[in-house]
Amino acid sequence: MTQSRGRARIGVLVPFTNSNLEPDMALMRPVGVSLHFARMGGYDADEIPDADQMHGLGAADLDAPLALLMGVKPDVILYGCTSATLTHGPAFDHALAQRIRSASGVATVTAAGALAHALNTLGVSRIGFASPYVPAINDLAIGFLAQGGVQTIARSEVSETLGNDGQGALTPEAVFELGLAADHPEAQALVLSCTDMRSAEVLERLEKAVGKPVICSNQAMVFAALRTLGIAEPMSGYGQLLQRGRL
Repeated sequence: MTQSRGRARIGVLVPFTNSNLEPDMALMRPVGVSLHFARMGGYDADEIPDADQMHGLGAADLDAPLALLMGVKPDVILYGCTSATLTHGPAFDHALAQRIRSASGVATVTAAGALAHALNTLGVSRIGFASPYVPAINDLAIGFLAQGGVQTIARSEVSETLGNDGQGALTPEAVFELGLAADHPEAQALVLSCTDMRSAEVLERLEKAVGKPVICSNQAMVFAALRTLGIAEPMSGYGQLLQRGRL
């Protein structure tokens, strides 16, 4: 086993305009775990990623990207878009993971499902929620989490409507401020939703500022994937969720 491979392979389905999921996964990759990506479509890169666009992505045919990803024989597959299934609801999210699992024979984790799993693991039922989404998707996301027993006490939204490039271009400082604005004394944790937002880089700093756990989409997917793989050692630098270990 070398530092970059030999322990396990994580396959990731990533929206084709997403520029931050791959770097985040590289940041949080344990020794010996390799990362393998296939890009998926189903939406218009030049349109605002609103509920209709993300609904389309969630319903898109995954046969081609999944077949390409299976060429490396991954040990676990991540569906790397949170809003694509947040806009459909928990039942769809669960069914999508099951459909990928059935087609591939490989354990599958969705970004939205990973957020819910992380909150459940930490015993959190009240959150502050932040994202770069349009307000309508935030409404759907909050409703999705509510169906799992998680109440959103406060929410923070960007001040302008962002396209796909704009969501990915938010600086870590902007993400930090967005997360800080979602804090509330009654919130037990903060959630930063979006696999294309640079949240992983500010997790530790934001946790120190608010004194509570901060969970983001990519960190939550790593947590769920490593738990599936049976990789349990704590990981520092990316929030309390990964610091606690996985088993």
